[in-house]
Amino acid sequence: MKQVIIVFFILFATGLKAQTLDDYFKIASENNPGLLAQHREFEAALQQVTQISSLPDPSLSVSAFGQMVETRVGPQQARFSLSQMFPWFGTLKAQGDAASLIAESKYQDYLNSKNRLYFELSKVYYPLYELRELSKLEERNVEILESFKTVSNSKFKNGNGTLVDILRVDIMLKEAKTKLGILRKKEKPLQESFNALLNRNEKDPVIIVDSLFLEPLSIDSLHDSINPVHPLIYAEELRVKAGEASEQAALKKGLPNLGIGLDYIMVGNRTDLPAGAVVPMDNGKDAIMPMVTVSLPIFRGKYKAAVKEAQLMQESYAYRKMEVINTLQAEYEQVLYEISEQSDLINLYAEQRNESEQILNLLLSSYGNSGKDFEEVLRMQQQILNFDKSKVSALTQYTIAKAKLEYITAKRF
Repeated sequence: MKQVIIVFFILFATGLKAQTLDDYFKIASENNPGLLAQHREFEAALQQVTQISSLPDPSLSVSAFGQMVETRVGPQQARFSLSQMFPWFGTLKAQGDAASLIAESKYQDYLNSKNRLYFELSKVYYPLYELRELSKLEERNVEILESFKTVSNSKFKNGNGTLVDILRVDIMLKEAKTKLGILRKKEKPLQESFNALLNRNEKDPVIIVDSLFLEPLSIDSLHDSINPVHPLIYAEELRVKAGEASEQAALKKGLPNLGIGLDYIMVGNRTDLPAGAVVPMDNGKDAIMPMVTVSLPIFRGKYKAAVKEAQLMQESYAYRKMEVINTLQAEYEQVLYEISEQSDLINLYAEQRNESEQILNLLLSSYGNSGKDFEEVLRMQQQILNFDKSKVSALTQYTIAKAKLEYITAKRF
């Protein structure tokens, strides 16, 4: 039984190993409802290509004469008419090209949503890491303050300390425990938000990495590196081309449609001939009559309006493309600043923390000998804690900014 329990815990620990953001992204890309909806929209747009580039259905009509029309070779009994209309040359191709380009733009929208989803995951994943690191620091702070309380109690009893020192550390200890409780409560909404992006149970555990590292990034090498085929930009470019194809289709729709057809008339034998009369040649022979149809697009208003609509949509998509480029460029410059800022802060907090720790060691040595300057010891300890917290927060913001940079530059797709 004991061996079974050990095996269970080994398997459990293996199943709960930390998962990177890429691991969670694979789950989200397969399950996120918004992303799946975007892909279905692309698939639906593909179905439009076949619909819009196909010939219209042929027309078949059948008519029977209520009162038969007599002809020289016999009475007409029934008529069958079959016809097929053909749009002007190139019309179907232009319509199909427009639909294909729209479908391709939908796929670029899907890629952008996929790219955006990774960034949205990072905005929750890394704050979860930050929250847990801050909780660890606060737990460590509680332990240190409790040890300080023990020391101050001991010195007070020996006459080398004061009651004020005990009260000070007690106040700080209560504050630390309160902050720790608040941090623990904050984890639940973050976890639920993350699981919502994965489209899974809100209470499922989120296992994150134990540590993050400052990955150096050369800002100079990134300047003006916005991807010209970023899904957002390329989607608008494809829509402009779709507008051009729609304009060509609208022009061709204003030209005549051609149709071919065939009439088949059933003719009965003549029964009204007098006795001895000569039976007409082809008596009762059915008639076949080919037909050619040409539409007359004389009401030009609707065709002109369709051409103008396509032209205006091209302009609209071109303006939207410019707006996307401008927005991405502005966000690009801002995120480069954020990366540089957080990188500088991380290095600053690390240096300040090291120097403050040296000062704390000197203060602790002095307090151990004289029992004085306990307030400075507490202040310095809290200052080190704040530097550690600030470094964790800066590292989190740095990593989120890098994820945003990947979205803006479309490095993943």
